Amino acid sequence: MKHLIASIAIVGATLTSTAQAQTTTLKKVQDSGEIVMGVRESSSPLSFTLGNNQFAGYHVDLCRAIIAEISKTIGKTVNIKYTAVTSQNRIPLVQNGTVDIECGSTTNNAARQKDVAFGLTTYVTEVRTAVRVKSGITSIAQLGNKTVATTTGTTSVQTLRKHQRAQKISFKEVFGKDHSDSFLLVETGRADAFVMDDNILAGLIANAKDPKEFKIVGEVLSVEPIAVMFRRDDPGMKRLVDLTIGTMMRSGELAKLYAKWFTSPIPPRNTSVNLPIGATLKSLFANPNDNPMESYVTK
Repeated sequence: MKHLIASIAIVGATLTSTAQAQTTTLKKVQDSGEIVMGVRESSSPLSFTLGNNQFAGYHVDLCRAIIAEISKTIGKTVNIKYTAVTSQNRIPLVQNGTVDIECGSTTNNAARQKDVAFGLTTYVTEVRTAVRVKSGITSIAQLGNKTVATTTGTTSVQTLRKHQRAQKISFKEVFGKDHSDSFLLVETGRADAFVMDDNILAGLIANAKDPKEFKIVGEVLSVEPIAVMFRRDDPGMKRLVDLTIGTMMRSGELAKLYAKWFTSPIPPRNTSVNLPIGATLKSLFANPNDNPMESYVTK
């Protein structure tokens, strides 16, 4: 923690020296006393709504810890304003300064790194498929002539189409405006499958009317690093975010936060998504990095 405090002081000095050159995120927060946190409404257990402008989740708690360090750095309490974002608008809202830090379920990839910045990877997801148990679907090959749901603004179905086992099959694609809407398409029989990050699928199933009616099946379509997102060309913010996350990883605090949201009962139904921490994420906690998705591709 001593190293973190010392480094945060450096961030503060950097903030002061660069304030005249550009309006950094930390300078903006310092002047306004407020930070805008971008959150998701249906990306449980990473980021989701409890109603009445209340949000919860692994990344929401993580970002609150980051904002606590921002408060220490600028020397005053920071008010958090929550703004719900979607897969479509999350990157533009970070780019134009409407959202200061996005704490949802965003994949860090090379294309996005041209537009925004990411903190150290804090979750690694596998893209898979959710279906009704009674559908009998267990693999990609069985999606031929089926209807596959995806969320507008995500890349999951494009990933499915690129998979070698899907290149010779034909399926219809339907879009949900958010993840809960996409899952509803399967619940109501308007889609046969929903392709998405396994943690989001697990969260949606855990909170379904009857979780036993659904399961996650099929091959892993891709492995994707998920991280907190903020504006590019803001080294002070990047340094503070990474220092905070790195300290939480080394202290074991982030592992405890993971257990809280992934292996323990969570709201609103007091059920667990039951996704124990995997080997890849354990390795990242020991050796943190912000490498994009492309670095996880098996050659």
